[in-house]
Amino acid sequence: MLLQELIQQQRDSINYYFENFDLKAMDVFVQACLDTQGLIVFTGVGKSGIIAEKVAATLISTGTKALHLPATNFLHGDIGILSDKDLLVLISRSGETEELLNLLPFVKKRGTRTLGVVSNPSSRLAKHCDGAILLPLDKELCPFDLAPTTSTAIQLLFGDLLAITLMRIKRIELDAYALNHPSGAIGKKMQTTVEEVMYKGEQVPLVSPQDRLIEVLVELSNKKCGALLVSDESKNLLGIFTDGDLRRSLQQQGSSVLEKRMGELMTPTALHIEKEALVWDALKIMQKDPKKWVTVLPVVHQGKIAGILHMHSIIQAGIA
Repeated sequence: MLLQELIQQQRDSINYYFENFDLKAMDVFVQACLDTQGLIVFTGVGKSGIIAEKVAATLISTGTKALHLPATNFLHGDIGILSDKDLLVLISRSGETEELLNLLPFVKKRGTRTLGVVSNPSSRLAKHCDGAILLPLDKELCPFDLAPTTSTAIQLLFGDLLAITLMRIKRIELDAYALNHPSGAIGKKMQTTVEEVMYKGEQVPLVSPQDRLIEVLVELSNKKCGALLVSDESKNLLGIFTDGDLRRSLQQQGSSVLEKRMGELMTPTALHIEKEALVWDALKIMQKDPKKWVTVLPVVHQGKIAGILHMHSIIQAGIA
């Protein structure tokens, strides 16, 4: 019961945020970021400082020049990084954080523009920054309305909205995004090509449309791809015959199906992918129909069969 009560309270608070969010103020904020010729520097204190670091990291990864610096570091030398081409974003729920307020006069001397992100419109931070955006806050999830809970959640929502809005306006393409993520799971998804993980050469189970099923069962078993690719003499893809097709054929036609030609039994397929394509794109093709996922996908190059991609290979590569 307690969890249900807290979930409903959290849902109500998030709805309050969305229902009262000022889109016009957000437009002004976004434009200020777009107009910034230098760095967009984020700072905050305590939990808001942690959020500032996350927002800056998201902006960097999505194509915006950003940086996070702890507020306490500015007055001990780090303020030297700021210039009149930069923008300083100060995040504070109350807008009364002394460390941020003490920082403002020195930042303004450097000609750096300042924007506050607060949940208190009458706060000193909102008044003394060059501009500010209000994040509507009903109340914290904390029973004392003290521990930063809902306030940090809506700060994250704001930061993600800002990052993706800038990303979309700047038309950051997939290849540019991939360059920012050369390692880890995202790097694999964005850079691994089909050719790198597909079965190729002698591993590819090729048969002709004239072959009888009984003659190619060994090929189906030995190659362990879960399918046979039917091609002509020029290696043009004609169709595919899978393990599932074999089971269904035997159930429907009995042992007589073993004498049939592959040209009769194959599924003429338009589903295929180029070997230069990303595995991530292949995976989207294979999972396009949620009711019937494809586990094997023919791979072509300049119209000819180049290999075959299996879901197991995608999983082993750490992409699925």
